[in-house]
Amino acid sequence: MDQLLQWLFMPGILISLVFSAIFSFKSRRSTDARTRAVFSARMNISMGVMLLFIALVQLFLSGGSTLRIVIGAIFLLLGVFNLFAGMRNLSLYRSPRS
Repeated sequence: MDQLLQWLFMPGILISLVFSAIFSFKSRRSTDARTRAVFSARMNISMGVMLLFIALVQLFLSGGSTLRIVIGAIFLLLGVFNLFAGMRNLSLYRSPRS
């Protein structure tokens, strides 16, 4: 069972890491403020997903150590916060201009 979870979590971490780096690069290279904000929001979403996967690895694939559970819980909270903040910002900047 641990082997299956490992094969599911590791590609998720790597894919979200790549998307996070791509959106970070695009955000920093963009000259338009609105486009920069959209790419920053997408980067936050990718980081949130990556932190969630890391938290799941810490929570499910650990030996039950208290320190790993605490670190996993912290990553879980940070991931959820980044995910929702990115989704909120993306919805704000993708809406039509008033």
